[in-house]
Amino acid sequence: MTSYTTATIAELERPDGWSPIRKQLGVQAFGVNAWTAREAGAAVIPEHEEVSSGHEELYLVVAGRALFSVAGEEIDAPAGTIVFVPDPATKRGAVAREAGTTVFALGARPGDAYRPRAWETNVDVFPMFDEGRFEEAKQLLLEALGQYEDQGTLLYNLACAEARLGDPDAALDYLRAALEERPDLRESAGGDEDLATLREDPRFAELIGTR
Repeated sequence: MTSYTTATIAELERPDGWSPIRKQLGVQAFGVNAWTAREAGAAVIPEHEEVSSGHEELYLVVAGRALFSVAGEEIDAPAGTIVFVPDPATKRGAVAREAGTTVFALGARPGDAYRPRAWETNVDVFPMFDEGRFEEAKQLLLEALGQYEDQGTLLYNLACAEARLGDPDAALDYLRAALEERPDLRESAGGDEDLATLREDPRFAELIGTR
């Protein structure tokens, strides 16, 4: 076993612009990733908050120039700019002002041991759903169970996969487990086309509170 690992952001970069540094290098103490926008005007950090994770986040523009929006305020961020957002509830995001803009990001919850979050798997699941690769998505989600701090969205997506694959019992079991962890997903479930085959099942109506 070597005492260190080296890589470049470009070597790790995927076609969608994400360089999954934590996942590829096996970092366990904190979340660390990078995103690259291929053209000016493209989102390099999607607008989001970190309430569910409790993470504080630090962003470093390592190439190009970004325009950050943090709590409604705009920040011009050329290469070398650091933007630190300590409050998880603060909305933040960034767009590239130049093609090839790359933002390096670190995050963790103060005072607690870090555990990775399920978005790392879900980001690969959504294209599989778009392409109809439901069995492949199901296998990826099953492998991810137990790896992440948050399980709710994994279970929800498993429910969607099973519904698409024609197994309503499994779909409802996963949906029930998902809603126990993430009750806020109940509203999404009601209109989710991936769950459309369950809508005539009285158990589904009971789960999402429409009866």
